[in-house]
Amino acid sequence: MARAANARDVARRVLRRVDGESAFVSLALAGELERARLGPEDRALATEIAYGVMRHRSRVDRALDAQAPRGIGRLSPAVRVALEAAAYQILFLDRVPAYAAVDEAVGAIRRVAGGRVAGFANRVLRAVADGGEPPLPDRTDMRAYLGAAASLPAWLVDELTRALPEAEWEAGAMALAEPAPLWGRIDRSRVEPAELGRRLAEERSGAGAEASALCADAVHVVGVGGPDASSSFQDGLWTVQDLGAQIVARMVGAEPGQRILDACAGVGGKSTHLAQIAGDKAAIDAADLSVRKLDLLTDSARRLGLSSIRPIQVDLCRPGGELADGYDAILLDAPCSGLGVLRRHPELKWRSSPARVAELAALQRALLAALWPRLRPGGHLVYSVCTFTDAEGGAQIGSLLAQAPELELVPPAADPAVDWSALVTGDHRVRTWPHRHRADGFFAVRLRRRV
Repeated sequence: MARAANARDVARRVLRRVDGESAFVSLALAGELERARLGPEDRALATEIAYGVMRHRSRVDRALDAQAPRGIGRLSPAVRVALEAAAYQILFLDRVPAYAAVDEAVGAIRRVAGGRVAGFANRVLRAVADGGEPPLPDRTDMRAYLGAAASLPAWLVDELTRALPEAEWEAGAMALAEPAPLWGRIDRSRVEPAELGRRLAEERSGAGAEASALCADAVHVVGVGGPDASSSFQDGLWTVQDLGAQIVARMVGAEPGQRILDACAGVGGKSTHLAQIAGDKAAIDAADLSVRKLDLLTDSARRLGLSSIRPIQVDLCRPGGELADGYDAILLDAPCSGLGVLRRHPELKWRSSPARVAELAALQRALLAALWPRLRPGGHLVYSVCTFTDAEGGAQIGSLLAQAPELELVPPAADPAVDWSALVTGDHRVRTWPHRHRADGFFAVRLRRRV
């Protein structure tokens, strides 16, 4: 009879899929948890280990390498992730006894690699348990310290420190290794934050919602478990969307009667927000290359009771008659390196590189060149990316303005629902940060096509 999977088995399977199949932690974890049918505590432990290893991988590997004479780089994937999962528990999870993490990992390694490798793993893990991790670099070399303490590749540390004031380097880096809060977006024509909080508390003990001070649509949701299990979610009173993404949609200034293009609409978070802002009385073209994402967008719009969104499957770099000419507003939330969402997708920091950023910047330029001419004179384009690299943010906009003198930078749309004073720089650029705003890291600008 096959042995039933436990929480640590699930975490190891997730990590191997992330490494071997380039899967996202979130999707791999959802699939493995569904198959394993664990109880709530074990589901939480599997989630903590899988995300924790990805968030702190170089720090975990550094501790293991210090105890392994030849390091762990040459080990098989199954052995390596078993060591990493155990070392993460030893170093970061006080509630897990070290001996339990060691014994379970050694047993798992014995099953896949035999007794000799299991003996090696036992010695290494017990040494980690006894000695802890090696001292971190001194803060006098802040870049080296941040790379080790926050498990960030050196090039990513360089990008972060270029984007932030020196006084915020450590807070900014460490925040990227923390779990992200669950933000919801409410339909304020149907419910206010306090009312939603009361309803969530009625649905589940300990659940609630706290209003954001930055955006009137945003609520910090706690204790709900899976949103799909919430009747208020199913009734369309709220949906899941990060605070930063909500602020980007608010920059557009959607109004009834406008014709709006949501380019790269994905599953429709911003399309549905634009529709709600305009009272479901704008004509919104939600364009994306993925039919699957547009199907999910349609489902979301139906749940939220919105009818003003038209899904369009199109290659936005080569649009034809599918799109209109003369849009009042275009929102381009462009494909990007995603470094501002590392709290949710920590695997991205191990897959990204300067070369990958350059590829994405080229795609962003192509999208901008194809889309801005579809603005009517006086119309507005909001460009956003959930990252902090200069190539995808400031440099991208500088290049666009140099090539398209018809465009000019303007402030975000006047909107009492947002506290723009906490978000806008002197040159009209908007940035959100995990350590400043508890939001994903976005860069966004609003441009106007001159009459």
